[in-house]
Amino acid sequence: MKTPRTVLAATVLLAVAPLAACGSSAGSAKASADGNAPADVVLRLPDPGNSGFLALGKKDGSLDRALAAVHAKVAWTGSAGPFAPAAQALSADQLDIAQGSITSAVAALGQKPGFKLFAQTAPDAVGEGILVKNGSPIKSVQDLAGKKVAVSQGGTSEYLLLKALEKNGIPADKVERVYLRADQTAGVFNSGQVDAWATWNTFSTPEIANAGAHFLVNGQEVGSDNYAVWAVRNGFADKYPAVVGAFYGYLHENGLKEKADPAAYLNVVTDSGPTAVTPAEREVAINVTRAGATADVISDADLVRFGTVAQFFADQKVTKSLIDVKPYVLDVGKLPGGGK
Repeated sequence: MKTPRTVLAATVLLAVAPLAACGSSAGSAKASADGNAPADVVLRLPDPGNSGFLALGKKDGSLDRALAAVHAKVAWTGSAGPFAPAAQALSADQLDIAQGSITSAVAALGQKPGFKLFAQTAPDAVGEGILVKNGSPIKSVQDLAGKKVAVSQGGTSEYLLLKALEKNGIPADKVERVYLRADQTAGVFNSGQVDAWATWNTFSTPEIANAGAHFLVNGQEVGSDNYAVWAVRNGFADKYPAVVGAFYGYLHENGLKEKADPAAYLNVVTDSGPTAVTPAEREVAINVTRAGATADVISDADLVRFGTVAQFFADQKVTKSLIDVKPYVLDVGKLPGGGK
């Protein structure tokens, strides 16, 4: 989760593949008439890592207890990571639910998707943006002209850069986009091989806390519509709507708890090692979570903003055509149990 809301790793697709044969569609299990799952149905989710309410839900068993009411349980697989490979895993029946950004989802929806979006979290106003090093001569977005900016292609990172350039009247071709995987960018940025880095809080938090960086502009300042979204595999949603509803209810309720007390959800598993939030990162992470939102239903107003993102990506030639998001949205409020 990005509490980072989304902890990035590039291993999602490979890591979930071995579970393809033992997931929720395995065996002869049949959904009951009310959409509940039989006792042997498994909901496959990316492992939540060391922080966030899903990490705590894994540790204390609260998520499994919530799902037991609809005769389901979780299988944690791989690591929560970029939505592009997760979307492929959903479509290939190797994963049942995953989180990403609406920007990465728009790109994935142009690729014959096998999933629908069922929940959203409002855009992160303060935890994502364009990073520059402290002491950098780059003092404004206009100063990015002629510079190199690291971005991940076709998602949050590229969106933030292009939004900043558009808002400040700078043609996109005046800035060199250096396409890198997010989890491989810190070294390039810190060595000075690129002048700036458009990224989100999973990566901005350690850079700001430990590496002497700051936001040139953040999501709010560029007018970002970059929601976080939750996606569910079509086959799973069709068979087990009550499980999707129960999972959404857990997301909504526990997201509110985390927002109210962010410190309690840091370093859930361990306070040492590469996944641990350091003391320097702690306050940055807490501030980002407090300023954030919880998962909620996708409203008509949200759909309008999703459409704005899709139009922007089409205009910027990030996607080959305009993607209509609406057909790929599931109304979780109409699922058994009302989604909560």
